[in-house]
Amino acid sequence: MMTPYLEKNVSVGPFQCNCRILVCPKTAEAAIIDPGDEPEKIIKTVESMRWNAEGEELRPKVRWLLHTHAHLDHIGGTRGVAEKLKPETKSDHPLKLALHAADGFIYEKLKDQGKLFGMNYEDPLPINHFLEHEEQIRIGSLNLTVIHTPGHSPGGVCYRLHADSALAVPETVFSGDTLFQGSVGRTDLWGADGAEMIRSIRERLLTLDGDTRVCPGHGDESKIGIEKHENPFLR
Repeated sequence: MMTPYLEKNVSVGPFQCNCRILVCPKTAEAAIIDPGDEPEKIIKTVESMRWNAEGEELRPKVRWLLHTHAHLDHIGGTRGVAEKLKPETKSDHPLKLALHAADGFIYEKLKDQGKLFGMNYEDPLPINHFLEHEEQIRIGSLNLTVIHTPGHSPGGVCYRLHADSALAVPETVFSGDTLFQGSVGRTDLWGADGAEMIRSIRERLLTLDGDTRVCPGHGDESKIGIEKHENPFLR
């Protein structure tokens, strides 16, 4: 019997960002969504997700660092994680650091973001993959669709993980800081636009199936149907 889809959430940093680790049970390929802080904790969690398949120990092979947006609490650990995941050989796949281009100016100002909170950061590593709306990303047999949801930030995105019953994958959207359980993202930061964010949520998230899991960048999970009918910011 195949090992079911592997997913772990790690809350990191003083802002308790939800960092999600996704692993394909067929190929062991993996992605990390929003490595916002505490790179050692993230790497330790990845290492703990080893499993045995037909007597062979498999360990996740991280191919992607996926960012929902470029605020410091979602990118602060990216350099540390990336440096610990450098390919062991030249034949290994290069690690992809992914972000929507519209958030590039925020990403590049990581040091300035940190100063606002009394936090020190090194310069961020260059982004080597710029995301586009409706882009398909494959993590082994896992299928993600990029959903551009500007508003909380100009380049904010959500990641829709498509259901796969054979792998026990539930329909899921990783919503970053756009949609929360009973709330929505703040709009008093660089490049934010409240009306645009509500439009993004209504047109690109609430149109998903009501049973879709909502995994936000902070706090507890919800479902699209619940937020559609009960979220006071969306009535």
